[in-house]
Amino acid sequence: MLAVPGSNPRFLEKAQTLPVDEVFLDLEDSVAPLAKEEARANIVAALREGDWSGKTRVVRVNDLTTQWTYRDVIEIVEGAGEFLDCLMLPKVQDPTEVVWLDTLLTQIEKTMGYEVGRIGIEAQIENARGLVNADAIAGSSGRLETLVFGPADFMASINMRTLVVGEQPPGYVEGDAYHYILMRLLMAARMHDLQVIDGPYLQIKDVEGFRRVARRAAALGFDGKWVLHPAQVDAANEVFSPSQEDYDHAELILEAYDYYTTVEKRGAVMLGDEMIDEASRKMALVVAAKGRAAGLSRTKSFTP
Repeated sequence: MLAVPGSNPRFLEKAQTLPVDEVFLDLEDSVAPLAKEEARANIVAALREGDWSGKTRVVRVNDLTTQWTYRDVIEIVEGAGEFLDCLMLPKVQDPTEVVWLDTLLTQIEKTMGYEVGRIGIEAQIENARGLVNADAIAGSSGRLETLVFGPADFMASINMRTLVVGEQPPGYVEGDAYHYILMRLLMAARMHDLQVIDGPYLQIKDVEGFRRVARRAAALGFDGKWVLHPAQVDAANEVFSPSQEDYDHAELILEAYDYYTTVEKRGAVMLGDEMIDEASRKMALVVAAKGRAAGLSRTKSFTP
């Protein structure tokens, strides 16, 4: 998920060429207050005229405590709604905020003659109240597709003692200070069949640091992570794609399980030294799907 300031036409153009799954064109924190209106126009033009083939197109509007949000939604959706996949709403604290955005989107879609409900919503959780209300937020709208962790604002909101976004706070020597936060968001998202995305790593020149933090989210089951710079893109694609070995193993499980359940009519069997059953098949489906999406090809085949 690549973040691109809406106030920078050069970055908007460059983003179209990068191998990312989603690009969100930003109207919030990366855009200065006096540049908000110009950024809206830049984003509308980029959505209408750019080539975003193969990418999910998202715009992050300003949060609902500001004076800009309603104009962000109206101008972006009326200007380029047919070229837009989702709106991201930052600093979501309770489900009523998502309901507000859903209602406004419905009104605009009806007015403009768009398909009602096609434009999705991504909710960014960035403070303690939002995390505590994560379950209710995740179930607040049929448009909701994704929960997104916003670490910088979250760390500030709970007075975490660090200035390095995503890194462990000094003095926290055992465990992971972010584990509860990430797992809490993961559970809320999966309960409602949503995607869940980890937030940015601001030390953009420290690619190894980015890779290390990304592995934590990927290991838990997150679907992806923000990138702020082209240097982070390859690392993100590497971390969130399965290894060749894991991909081959997953495909072998699927092929073997299909053979044994249909040809030999057995439900629990051995694949080498490993017992596989229906639960194994479900786990393998996840890894195989990610491998296929990453463009991996099989290097092993199953022999009964």
